[in-house]
Formats: sequence, C-alpha cells, structure tokens
Amino acid sequence: MGPGLLESAYQECLYYKLKQAGMKVQKEKPMPIIYKEVKLDHGYKIDLLVEEKVVIEIKTVEALNDVHTAQVLTYLRLGNYKLGLLLNFYVSILKNGIKRVIN
Repeated sequence: MGPGLLESAYQECLYYKLKQAGMKVQKEKPMPIIYKEVKLDHGYKIDLLVEEKVVIEIKTVEALNDVHTAQVLTYLRLGNYKLGLLLNFYVSILKNGIKRVIN
C-alpha cells in the first residue's frame, strides 16, 4: 500500500491479512486500567492483538519516538503480554518502520 494512508487503513489491511493467514486477531481491544479495586475504562485500545500474545500498535508518523514505545510498553504491562510490535507505515521500506518491544 505504501506510505500516505491513515492508520485505520493499515489496521484494516493488516487485520485482514492476519485473519487470512488463520490467526486469531482482535481489533481495537479495550485495555482498562485497574487501580486498587477500581476498573477505569479510560478508552485505551490495542490496535491489534494477535493470538492473545502479540500487541501490535500501528503508527503513520515521520519518526517513532519514546512516547510511542512507552505506549506499547504500557499495553504490555496492563495486559500482562510479553511481546509488542510498533509498526510505522510512514516509511518507504516497511522493515525500517518495525520496532520490537519486549516486556
């Protein structure tokens, strides 16, 4: 598809491809915050969760920065997941826009 589309377009395409490959994928998975006994449905959502294990966060930005990494790490901690992928589609070669994040 190349750079230039909205994040939602890449999300839909990747969701479709992963489903076609036979993987279990959840889109826009809610990520509540639990503080003591209070569950806060604060509106956080994981872009894609693959096989209940891998968090995928999709971006279309000129450059990934620490805030993007922190967002993925937060999702990993809140959901007790071990692996995340931060995908930036605003690059000419996709492999240059992939960052692996480990909890």
